[in-house]
Amino acid sequence: MKQKTQPKWLALAGMGAVVAAAALWSNRRGSYDLAGRVVLITGGSRGLGLVLARQAVAEGAKVAICARDAEELERARQELAAAGTEVVALQRDLTDPEAVRSLIAEVQQQLGFIDVLINNAGIITAGPLDHMELREYQDSMDTHFWAPLHAMQAVLPAMRRRGEGRIINIASVGGKVPVPHLAPYCASKFALVGLSESFRIELKQHGILVTTICPNLLRTGSARHAIIKGKHQQEYATFVIADSLPVLTLDAETAGRRIWNACRRGDAEVILGTPAKLLAGLHGLIPGTTTDLLSLVNRALPGENGELGDERRHGYESESAASRSWVTTLTRKAEKENNELSSDK
Repeated sequence: MKQKTQPKWLALAGMGAVVAAAALWSNRRGSYDLAGRVVLITGGSRGLGLVLARQAVAEGAKVAICARDAEELERARQELAAAGTEVVALQRDLTDPEAVRSLIAEVQQQLGFIDVLINNAGIITAGPLDHMELREYQDSMDTHFWAPLHAMQAVLPAMRRRGEGRIINIASVGGKVPVPHLAPYCASKFALVGLSESFRIELKQHGILVTTICPNLLRTGSARHAIIKGKHQQEYATFVIADSLPVLTLDAETAGRRIWNACRRGDAEVILGTPAKLLAGLHGLIPGTTTDLLSLVNRALPGENGELGDERRHGYESESAASRSWVTTLTRKAEKENNELSSDK
């Protein structure tokens, strides 16, 4: 007898109901109190990291942030310290394992044992596959996989002894679904998702809860720091315009609140943003169809650019009339609000 199959529309309707329920759940505040807790946020000097730091400080947490740019870091420290709580800002290159270990040791020396570790530091390289060299993959893996791994290993001994701890790994919807022109980013974020979920499985028994966060595009203002390859101006304009659209993106403050709610609840995973939830759900149901659809999106993106396309330029070096147009107003606003601007960039 031929077995009846469930209509695809019914499965998609069920997925929509799950997305709606997830949206309600993501706004539910858990019971974990941040007041007096020691929180370390990597990449905390700007963008989402700074937003998370502001929100933790507002709740009375003792906050440590780290970043590579000393000037940027000091501006963030001064802003956070003005709220009257303890703030430590440390300059570190997290791609150096020893720098990560010394970071953890210094934070614990100055503030006490780390209660919450947020692995937020990130980089992004946008461009066609033909312009992605081995360096792009190595840099992405060093930042998104190895740095969180070294940080988690460094905080775990003290968390195990105390029988508690929270670890938040900021991955991406690009760690659930492949996104065209972001191959190194997606590969490293897929790796981080697997690492984070594996740690969750084995550490929960010790009272240590690991949460994987997979955001949609966020309006943090960080697009200008992306590394652009290929047809630089066209590529960046496409990237920054997509990063600015309200329907496709989520504002950083809302994302930050939902991340802290997930931390308080001790969730295993949170996908932020309705487009991300739908895309991840669709990919889970019909992965082949999803990748085929995304291959059509890829055809609409800027193409290769010969030898010139191999050159690495930051977003702020790839501006054009399109990237400066009114369409990117929300991103420009976020740049000013989240310490993304400096005198020379």
